[in-house]
Amino acid sequence: MFRPSSASSVASALRTASRAPQTRLAANLVFRGQPRPSRRAPLSTTSAESSPTPWFIDPSPPKPRQPTPHAAQSAADLPADLPHPLRELHAALSVSPHLEPGTLFVGRPTPIPFGPPLPLTEPQGRRRRGGTYSGEGLPDDGAGIWSWMVMAEVRHGTEGRGAIEAVVRTVRKTLLGLTPPVPLPPKSKRRMNNGWAMIDAGNFIVHVVGKDTKAKYFSHNQEW
Repeated sequence: MFRPSSASSVASALRTASRAPQTRLAANLVFRGQPRPSRRAPLSTTSAESSPTPWFIDPSPPKPRQPTPHAAQSAADLPADLPHPLRELHAALSVSPHLEPGTLFVGRPTPIPFGPPLPLTEPQGRRRRGGTYSGEGLPDDGAGIWSWMVMAEVRHGTEGRGAIEAVVRTVRKTLLGLTPPVPLPPKSKRRMNNGWAMIDAGNFIVHVVGKDTKAKYFSHNQEW
């Protein structure tokens, strides 16, 4: 015969068994929500904040400081009597990415050596033509008609890719933006295909050239 005490024990056991899956599910959810501890050992005893370089990379020696562009002639090396527009132009061109480092020059024009004299030839014919002696001329020191010169050499290989035009725009913008502005000739719309652009600013001249053009026309070779 079934006893009441046994019936209550069976009912309690059934309730406990029905609650067990819910308890395990809740425990699993709580466990999954917590971060799992890492089983990997630290790669280095130092923290990432104190040593950003990984431990397996040897520390590299400090790199030597690269010279700044156009370090061959700094602002302190400019002539003391250099006009103010040329100082402003030197400052603008010193940071131009289109120029070859160490080639910017601002100063007095280099005297050009004279070539050999022409052979004397007497005038011939009834019209007395062909003579090479026309009398004494004016003395010339070989420096030209400008008191100052700016020589800017663009990076090699960029002559035909707009580098010369970009430097010319920088020169014109700098000189025309001064107070008072430097009078310049009208802007040429022709593209510089010969590797040489020249800007006549009255008292000084600005040459923007490529490497080959500079070696050809501005080397001042003594051999004739």
